[in-house]
Amino acid sequence: MDFEPLARDALPPAHFGYVATGADDDRTVARNHEAFSQYQIRARRFNDLTHLDTSLTLLGSPLSSPIYLSAVSAMRAFHPEGELAVARAARAKPTQLMLSTGTSMPLEAVIEARGAPLWQQLYPTNDWTVTAGIVHHAEQAGCTAIALTVDSRGARNNETLKRAMRIDARECVACHPGNSHDMWRRGALFAGLDVSRVNALAPPDQSRAFLDKVRSLVKSRLIIKGIVTAEDAAIAIEAGADAIVVSNHGGRNEDTLRATIDCLPEIVATVHGRIPVLLDGGVRRGTDVFKALALGARAVGIGRPQVWGLAAFGQPGVESVLEILNRELLAIMRQAGTASLGAITPQYLVRSA
Repeated sequence: MDFEPLARDALPPAHFGYVATGADDDRTVARNHEAFSQYQIRARRFNDLTHLDTSLTLLGSPLSSPIYLSAVSAMRAFHPEGELAVARAARAKPTQLMLSTGTSMPLEAVIEARGAPLWQQLYPTNDWTVTAGIVHHAEQAGCTAIALTVDSRGARNNETLKRAMRIDARECVACHPGNSHDMWRRGALFAGLDVSRVNALAPPDQSRAFLDKVRSLVKSRLIIKGIVTAEDAAIAIEAGADAIVVSNHGGRNEDTLRATIDCLPEIVATVHGRIPVLLDGGVRRGTDVFKALALGARAVGIGRPQVWGLAAFGQPGVESVLEILNRELLAIMRQAGTASLGAITPQYLVRSA
């Protein structure tokens, strides 16, 4: 958390407001993190902890940690090297990276900087031709999964960002050509695509038929990101999803939602081990990661913390954030008596009444 005030000091007001903002009163942002404190860890003492192992295999890829870097758009708003610095940090501290549709750096350059395949997050837009173009580009570049984001359905009331913009008089043409904030007009992933018909990040008809169409388009693994209910988890599985991310977009789109950690148990119960369940939202400590794993998550994504590290120190800052979280995860695994990720089960948690 100490990286957050450093990022605030390093960034222009509107850029910090962009990453800090939630919707309306920012209650979902706050709730995402606060909810972790309502789960207490039951530590066991008599265990063989000679070897601690945080490795796993996820969507066919071996990973050394269950912590991954979730999609954040327009990273050049936080540091001149943007996504390239994040990718190099992910390479230095071997970490899975999910790249935003709104990346400010070319996909191939980010892959080269990471030195390993990425997961490509997908805002499908309201133009299927653009959707198909992004998916084909990502898969041809070697991305092993497409993470369809389903929680950006329309206008959102980002009051924290609006307040920050009012005190930031710059016209940021470097980030926003023509002072446009539309992702499809500035994002590197949209280069070469005809975006003249795009006016939204999601189609108005995001139905089961739409999911089927996306599943037919995606030849790699399909992740559905933005699930917060058992009902939608069931639909995602029926549509052929290879994984689900329990996520409310970091509280950026809707207010007064449940925290993702509170949504996780019902979704894990519905999935019943058929596909991996991932989680993001509010993760600030290794103990948060532990609690999500105990409730059934296979991996845990971080968004804002990587931005704070990037804004404050560039690549070394992102590396430090990853190092801290992984070190804390190892520490609580040792203290709780769990030698491997598989040993972290619901019996290690108690929820406050």
